[in-house]
Amino acid sequence: MKIMAVDLGDARTGLAVCDRTEFLASPVGVIEERNFNKIVEKVVFATKEYDVGAVVVGHPKNMDGSSGERAQKCEKFAQMLENILDIPVTLWDERSTTVMAHHYLNETNTRGEKRKKVIDAVAATIILESYLSFRKNSKE
Repeated sequence: MKIMAVDLGDARTGLAVCDRTEFLASPVGVIEERNFNKIVEKVVFATKEYDVGAVVVGHPKNMDGSSGERAQKCEKFAQMLENILDIPVTLWDERSTTVMAHHYLNETNTRGEKRKKVIDAVAATIILESYLSFRKNSKE
């Protein structure tokens, strides 16, 4: 099943999708939008465009496991998607994914404006890879 991961941001929201075998996760783009409801609409459109069977929303919990303001915004976002879509929507712990994304981009020497444009999609890919790994290990 194709699965889409969403890294919700204030100005940019990253998207990643895996193939039907759930083996390869790839960044598919960034939604540049600040309006919360429009982000929801655009993600709903993207789920149809990429024909996904599930959505994973990054859930940025605090390091102690509690939910701060950002995590609550993601919870609201996931709930809105769940109310609109006829596919499962899952919140997935995304602690440290942006740090990992910065590390990957440092390794590839991606800097400046290009880095700004891809960081959220890379973070979404890391979220999706983590989720896919969990699914694979849960089946075995």
